Amino acid sequence: MNVLIIGSGGREHALAWKSAQDDFVKKVYVGPGNAGTDTEPKIQNVDLSNDFEKISAFCKSEEIGLVIVGPEQPLVDGLVDYLKANNIKAFGPDKKAARLEGSKSFSKDFFKKYKIPTASYKTFDSYEKAKDYLDLISYPTVVKADGLAAGKGVIICENKIEADAALQSIFLDKAFGSAGNKVVIEDFLKGEEASFIAVVSNKDIVPLATSQDHKAVEDGDKGLNTGGMGAYSPAPIVTDELSKKIIDQVMLPTMEGLINEGSPYLGFLYAGLMIDGEDIKVLEFNCRFGDPETQPIMMRLKSSLTNLCIDAIDGNLDNHKADWDERHACGVVIASEGYPENYAKNKEISFQALNNENMKIFHAGTKKDGEKILTSGGRVLCATALGKDLKEAQKLSYNAVKSISFEGAFFRKDIGHKGFK
Repeated sequence: MNVLIIGSGGREHALAWKSAQDDFVKKVYVGPGNAGTDTEPKIQNVDLSNDFEKISAFCKSEEIGLVIVGPEQPLVDGLVDYLKANNIKAFGPDKKAARLEGSKSFSKDFFKKYKIPTASYKTFDSYEKAKDYLDLISYPTVVKADGLAAGKGVIICENKIEADAALQSIFLDKAFGSAGNKVVIEDFLKGEEASFIAVVSNKDIVPLATSQDHKAVEDGDKGLNTGGMGAYSPAPIVTDELSKKIIDQVMLPTMEGLINEGSPYLGFLYAGLMIDGEDIKVLEFNCRFGDPETQPIMMRLKSSLTNLCIDAIDGNLDNHKADWDERHACGVVIASEGYPENYAKNKEISFQALNNENMKIFHAGTKKDGEKILTSGGRVLCATALGKDLKEAQKLSYNAVKSISFEGAFFRKDIGHKGFK
């Protein structure tokens, strides 16, 4: 069987790397991929852009038995719908279900309708109306661009001045383009964030290994929000008891609600949660695997990713059991100076050979230029490692970070720290 992974980030490198480990998988194509996927055994990059017709034609010509859609944009645009209409097996939600991520106002209204715990909120479609609301709320507060903003459209505001600046940036300066045509202003939640990611098919749910992302750009969870600066797995805050509570109070009501809306879910479903003691609230849903959570989770997955996806598509998820490495994994993102705002590209990356089979460098914002590998994005690489416990995994991942250098490289120095509490 041949597999096609759609996307170009660290998530897609990890998904392709894991898919290629199955003996029954002859070849894994990644469209468009990056410099890392281009050098892996059994993996080949293909230039498909976001052209649905081109993707479909490629799947038929290369006899693709499974398409895994990595990023959110093609899901929201309806790629899975198009492939299904052309009798191609595609793993991911259809356009209607992907609104859970594509529109924060839709998801918040959905949470309210189906009694899924979340923060109180209001939605606005103009700067003037939103600004007037700032006099009626307490602080800190959270301002969110409604549409897709690559993980950067969430702004925590300590006071009215900061909130007004956020609204001006979104509505007037168009910092997030059309994604900011609406905003959601919601209560700030206290607690600790955690990621709960599962493979879902209709009402059947296979939870993946627990993980915890680090969204803020600076140590100590300070600074601007990013797509993620690192992650580790498992996350001790998500106990077995809490996991059951999340399934009962969040995941199952979401599945039932989507079925009721006429859009049953298929694919990875990522619940970003705020946990405060026994209280859980949903911050957001992502309709795809998280990045950088994918990297440490794929390091720990012992069973087949492709079989898991195929079972979900075929409606056999209730009989599937994922097998996990008991070791811990930690992934540290190495980013370009200036990220998540303006950053330079085309910086040459220097790599030293890793001396431990439990270390892996996943590429994200990289490209090849002849024999050179250059930076091409804000999040450039994810240095990931397995260890007998979190302390060892963290140490090895930071050792892997030392094997990489490029002008302007930076990384957080505290990835995994929450797991030691």
